[in-house]
Amino acid sequence: MRSLSAKLLPLVVFLFLSALSSQTMFAQGRNLTPDHRVHEKFDSKFAKIRDLVVWLPPDYAKDITRRYPTLYMHDGDSAFANWRLDETAATLILNNQIAPMIIVYVPNGGTSEDRFIDYTPTRDANYKVGGKADNYGRMLVEEVKPFIDSHYRTLTDATNTGLGGASLGGLVTLYLGLKHPETFGRLAVLSPSIWWDRGMILRAVKDLKTKPALQIWLDVGTEEETGRTDVTRLLRDALVKKGWALNTDLMYYEAKGARHEELAFAKRAVLFLKFLYPKTPGAVARQ
Repeated sequence: MRSLSAKLLPLVVFLFLSALSSQTMFAQGRNLTPDHRVHEKFDSKFAKIRDLVVWLPPDYAKDITRRYPTLYMHDGDSAFANWRLDETAATLILNNQIAPMIIVYVPNGGTSEDRFIDYTPTRDANYKVGGKADNYGRMLVEEVKPFIDSHYRTLTDATNTGLGGASLGGLVTLYLGLKHPETFGRLAVLSPSIWWDRGMILRAVKDLKTKPALQIWLDVGTEEETGRTDVTRLLRDALVKKGWALNTDLMYYEAKGARHEELAFAKRAVLFLKFLYPKTPGAVARQ
């Protein structure tokens, strides 16, 4: 007869592998911490099923009456594993440089094709897929955000709800911010793909009838592909013409020598977090 330990070994191995799977499925080589919460296979009527990871600020468990602003990040798998955005936020919070906040990592659907489907508002003649950003937005507005607000102590109003992403993620951030200003009031728009569909996002800004109450961080690297800096300046100017004020509710930044890559985006996280989530003494919301 096998010993009890031998009998239990398969179960122990199974539990270990299960735990390892849940830890690494999203992390891509980065370990999850006790400050992370994983919601696997979040189902949606509007977009592809994906995992969600929520990061809670350092004092979340200590003060159970406090509510927090929230930032939803597109390409959440990259923002988690490559940008390590929550580590940057934690350092800034502990150094009293930004307000404590919650980060919700919303990964893309898993393939480059999925990104084009979710992150583009229209079809581009040069691509076979795309144009489903409205559906992706409905997932965020009608499903993900209500779920997060019901499970965590968030400040639910638009003023305290942010949206962020880079490249196509930057494009969809601005598009959804303009479309849903009643939901998202803070936008981190990094190196947006303004070129999509012959500059449709520029046309969308120029067609605005009224200026929505949005606080926007907009940036670009000076060593990105030819023309991206120039067209990002055009977007900046279009926003200013619609009423945004530079260094007030619109911050524009050109990262000298930065290329269009994850490391460059990650380096700018300190800057956009300080702009969008400033430390405001006394602004503590409670239940």
